[in-house]
Amino acid sequence: MLPPKENELITRVGPGTPMGNAMRRYWIPACMSSEIAEPDCPPIRVKLLGEDLVAFRDTDGRVGLVDEYCPHRRVSLYFGRNEECGLRCIYHGWKFDVEGNCLDQLNEPPEYQFKQHIHLTAYPTVELGGLVWAYLGPVEKMPPAPKFAWTQVPQARRNVTKVIQECNWLQALEGGIDTSHAPILHRALTENTTRGGIRPSSPFVRGKAPKLVVDVTDYGYLYAGIRPLGDSDVHIRSYHFVLPFHQIRPSRTGSGLASDAGHIWVPMDDYNVMVYNWFYALDENAVLTDEDRLEEAAGNGPKHVDQTTFRSFQNITNNYGLDRAAQRNETYSGIDGINQQDRALQESMGRIVDRSKEHLGPADKAIGQTRRMLRQAVKTVEEGGSPAGTGASYYHIRAGEEVLPNDADWHAIMAPDITKDKILQTV
Repeated sequence: MLPPKENELITRVGPGTPMGNAMRRYWIPACMSSEIAEPDCPPIRVKLLGEDLVAFRDTDGRVGLVDEYCPHRRVSLYFGRNEECGLRCIYHGWKFDVEGNCLDQLNEPPEYQFKQHIHLTAYPTVELGGLVWAYLGPVEKMPPAPKFAWTQVPQARRNVTKVIQECNWLQALEGGIDTSHAPILHRALTENTTRGGIRPSSPFVRGKAPKLVVDVTDYGYLYAGIRPLGDSDVHIRSYHFVLPFHQIRPSRTGSGLASDAGHIWVPMDDYNVMVYNWFYALDENAVLTDEDRLEEAAGNGPKHVDQTTFRSFQNITNNYGLDRAAQRNETYSGIDGINQQDRALQESMGRIVDRSKEHLGPADKAIGQTRRMLRQAVKTVEEGGSPAGTGASYYHIRAGEEVLPNDADWHAIMAPDITKDKILQTV
């Protein structure tokens, strides 16, 4: 359980909140580059940590992320004209560049303009992995760019999607890093279902309930679910949690390519989270197919998510497409798509779950560690320090999945970069 006061501390992310201040010390995905693909294209709305913003690409290709509301009369710049290296408000013609500088005031005679005294809130951005990342914290505390391994591969090997989830960011994240639910909620009852699920023949399903190992690092932690398979072998699936909201896990694409995959749970506000879903083929010569990019098994692609609003077609209004006949005969949940199953249950907990009513067990070890690390990040920032995960030590980490003998050194085989000297604590 988590007392209400502590629950509030780590779930609320708006301006001036302790968790919001801590989260603003990291690079945060703001949108996909494809949403503002061309110079002078229309701006888009972006909601980050309770702030209303607009993103645009100027004539020279630079990306701006600025306060949505014009400082003159507070109308939305979403309706603005993106032209000649600036976003111009259509109400009175005030124009702003990507750094928030006021360039022009059409409603004022030139001799009376005071544009040099006007500045629109603007945040630094970088583009990596097909995403626009923003930094909302103090400039002097800006961390290195978020060069995750998946951001460094060619687009032909990489895919990124996103979907809005209507709940607090933390319960979505905790659902993602929870490994013990996967072979239950996501179980397929038959090898032949097209609804998405982990097949009965998978060692993930055949193995017994997992023992969890959590190795704390300076970026977050490496964790593994270890499932006995008979008397001599174990199935091991390793993951990484990178503060404040990244997960890395092993996967396979729709066409069967080995890949690393993961999610980024970006708080839009306290009650909505934008979930970015990424994967990339590990083979340097691989090229993702159209089937891979549909993400049918995951439920994240265009068949499941509106590519304009980024909202799931199956949602609370239609009970997420729950099919009771399929629940009896095809999949454990009766809901199409692995991540759509996640969204359904995580949203069913309410907009912010009451953690004082929980009863956690050993299988929830990673969740407990996440909460401790988030509280520590808040404390570190309040004391003037840099929170864990703002360095560059996560750049090359990989996840893994293997069936190994009971006595095998799975760390050395599956996580050779995480040597003993890099493990701060084993939980």
